[in-house]
Amino acid sequence: MKTFHTGFYREILQKILKPSLALIYNLLYDSHILYQGENIVMSLLGIDVGTTGCKVIAFGEDGTLLAQAYGEYPLNHPQPGWSELDANVVWQNIATGIQQVAAQTKSDPIEAISVASQGEAVTPVSDTGQILANAITTFDARTAGICDELKQEITPLEVMQITGMPISDIHTLAKLIWIQRNQPDIYRQVSKFLGFEDFVYFKLGIPPVVDYSLAARTMAFDIINKCWSEKMLNLADIDARLFPEAAPSGTVIGEVSAKIADELGLPKGVVCVTGGHDQPCGALGAGIIRSGEVMDATGTVECIAPAFTEPVINQQMIDGNFACYPHVVEGLYVTLGFVSSGGVVLRWYRDALAQTETAQAAAEGRDVYDILLENIPDSPGTAMVLPHFTGSGTPALDLGSKGAIVGLTLSTTKAELVKAILEGISYEIKQNLAMLQDAGVVINEVRAIGGGAKSEKWLQLKADMFGKKVIALDISEGVCLGTAILSGTAIGKYNSIESAVEQLVTPRDTYYPREEIAKQYDEKLKVYEQIYPALRNLNYQL
Repeated sequence: MKTFHTGFYREILQKILKPSLALIYNLLYDSHILYQGENIVMSLLGIDVGTTGCKVIAFGEDGTLLAQAYGEYPLNHPQPGWSELDANVVWQNIATGIQQVAAQTKSDPIEAISVASQGEAVTPVSDTGQILANAITTFDARTAGICDELKQEITPLEVMQITGMPISDIHTLAKLIWIQRNQPDIYRQVSKFLGFEDFVYFKLGIPPVVDYSLAARTMAFDIINKCWSEKMLNLADIDARLFPEAAPSGTVIGEVSAKIADELGLPKGVVCVTGGHDQPCGALGAGIIRSGEVMDATGTVECIAPAFTEPVINQQMIDGNFACYPHVVEGLYVTLGFVSSGGVVLRWYRDALAQTETAQAAAEGRDVYDILLENIPDSPGTAMVLPHFTGSGTPALDLGSKGAIVGLTLSTTKAELVKAILEGISYEIKQNLAMLQDAGVVINEVRAIGGGAKSEKWLQLKADMFGKKVIALDISEGVCLGTAILSGTAIGKYNSIESAVEQLVTPRDTYYPREEIAKQYDEKLKVYEQIYPALRNLNYQL
């Protein structure tokens, strides 16, 4: 079957036909009417470049997942505290994933590609396209102390007013300063410093472009004026030309080169559309498109992403280590709060203490987590778990904190301990939500995705504890779906982001807070908030 790039036909028709006739063509095409006797159905490709692996997923226009591939790559640790990725290996995995998905979608050929990426990671590239060194990833310790030096020249509030970022050594700007000082030979050869979003476009044969949300994670981008910050770059003595062009999410930036398309098995004329930082893309995939809506994604880490219309930049945001930066949805901003040890604590319990339930699940063909959660009590428990098994998340960002279980008695049951784990994770999110509201972020409803969104009991617990409506969504690949919404809207598959979300993101269930239990959790929170400060010094001694 011959395939045609629809954007080409639309452009020609819109030029040579009356607008009404062009509109008729669009309507006919979008209804998949035959062209020359052949049914042309196109797909949208989303790429999610994570820290240890990448996903490549093709979606139909109706949101149906048509094909997917996943590739893992190792984190390299050449010295203690260092964390690197070989960008060549990352690209090999992405390219293989594209080839696999393209081979499975020949009857639904890919029309557009958009990329979501981890933040802060940076790859130095020469003017000939050579990768000069491994990418330095987010939580790499070599930059420790660099921002203390910057604070001699600029205050944390000034940094946030410009970049939306709490000043931190994890951001890309600190990594570039480190390269300047410690790898001057590499620095002199650099033509562009690329994040993984713009790196993928570069490897697809397009001059690299980064969207506003990922650009903001560098701590070198002016989030108000939407440009590279002259002041921040001057502080670091960095030339703005070393960064790629920045553009809004959902911008068509070019076509995959014919040579690379052939190598990857893609049809000719596939367009690339700017995506974004992975968490805002996931928020879009969860339907977070209005101020007051919050994504709550439960995985290994539990992360919340509220959206709001005006930048919220103040000392309270800095104190909570909360960023404020452009959403992938135009006109909105987002922030992130997270628990470093989210669902992974429940996994620890499963592996360490739930051998009986694991065996039962295997014998009955059930999910072990369904068994663990089915008998948890409905009301707040007396035992409490501090889920800092890998340090704390926001607001403290204390990597030295440890997990703890308090309030145990001889009558404490396994079900109560499981409930305490769920409550501990949720108490952490409750603290984040409360601090964000105090800082001026409006929070009306929570949209839950990920593994935690499968449990009715956990969802009801969250509604009770947060005092907010919680909407459960059946979305397993929210990040890539968010990129598909961006690219589909950019090429005219959807009339708008809003109409795409209405079509593709369907609420499954809604949970409302129960007034009496919500009051109990408000009282319990006062106790929970004392646990971390009481144990902080002891944990450091341990």
